[in-house]
Amino acid sequence: MATVEIYTTPICGFCHRAKRLLSSKGVSFTEIDVMQDPSRRAEMMQRANGGRTVPQIFIDGQHIGGSDEMAALDRAGKLDPLLNG
Repeated sequence: MATVEIYTTPICGFCHRAKRLLSSKGVSFTEIDVMQDPSRRAEMMQRANGGRTVPQIFIDGQHIGGSDEMAALDRAGKLDPLLNG
């Protein structure tokens, strides 16, 4: 199974949607709350090539994008192969 990291805030609806999708697939993930630990936001932006909004999702270190991009990968049948490594 792939390593999944997701940068979030607790008040972000898109973050909740992304986490729900991952959970529905039985995928465990590491959640990094940039509101609780603001120093992690700079790390997120660097890893996400300047992406400032949450969520920012990484699968095996590869930047996937946000919730919409992950949902599009799922609709195209490309998310499961990424998650299964």
